[in-house]
Formats: sequence, structure tokens, C-alpha cells
Amino acid sequence: MAVRELLTKIGDTWTIFSVLSLDLLGGRARFSVLERAIPGISQRMLSSTLKNLERDGLVIRELFPEVPPRVEYEMADLGKSLLAPTQGLVDWAKDNGEQVRDAQRKYDAR
Repeated sequence: MAVRELLTKIGDTWTIFSVLSLDLLGGRARFSVLERAIPGISQRMLSSTLKNLERDGLVIRELFPEVPPRVEYEMADLGKSLLAPTQGLVDWAKDNGEQVRDAQRKYDAR
């Protein structure tokens, strides 16, 4: 896979929040728990994001044969390897968010 294509996929807002939220929840969670942990995400978007993460080998989906069916999502080893770089982006955003806002205000005031 081309670097650009992969960065586009993993750089998506909902991908980042889904991976980080799943990690914060102990690396394994049900859909409804993830949905509550990610403010602003719709069921449809979370479902699509999780399917893409599963397809890309970052998340493992486990279906339990119960009534009603229970599904849990778990970080795969490949997904775990994405945590450090993703957390680095979050840390950068926290450290530099105010500077970016200042630059935007200066630009908009022109």
C-alpha cells in the first residue's frame, strides 16, 4: 500500500479517536461502550470506521454466539503499534493548539 494512501486512512479523525478510545478502554470494548467514549461519532460512522480498522488488521472483531449477539472489538498487535505515533500527534495538538489558534486569529484579522 502506498504511504499516502495509508496515511490518509490512519490520519482520519474517527480512526484516531477510535484507536485511542479503544486503548483507553483497556484494549477491548463493545460497540456501545466505544460509541459513548467518542463524542460526536454517529453509529454509522463508528461502524464504518471499525470495519475499516478490522479490514486493515488494526482491530479484531469477536462475535459471541449469544442471544442477543454480543460483539467486542480488540486492538490487534498492528493496531497497538499505531498507538505511540497517534499519541504523539495528540500530545503535539495539546501542546500547540493555542499557537495554532493565535496564528489563525492573526491570519483572519488581515
